[in-house]
Amino acid sequence: MEKHLLNGYMEFYPHETNYSMNLKRIFGATLTLLGIVGLIYGAILFVNNTKGSSDTRAIVIYGVLGLIFLFSGISLIRTTKDET
Repeated sequence: MEKHLLNGYMEFYPHETNYSMNLKRIFGATLTLLGIVGLIYGAILFVNNTKGSSDTRAIVIYGVLGLIFLFSGISLIRTTKDET
């Protein structure tokens, strides 16, 4: 077995260096899905808003968090290079 020093840790399997890339893509996909869910929930609150401005804060919070998660997830997926 050949040992490799990667970020201060001993690596016995050099083919597992792509694990962090796959982890970043999975995290990006999770952020994207959470963003979509947040936007959909904000849209549902917006459509069902009959009380006036009492739910406006929740609509804004879910909408803004949904947009932040969506765009950060998409950018994380796009900037992660696939090294196979």
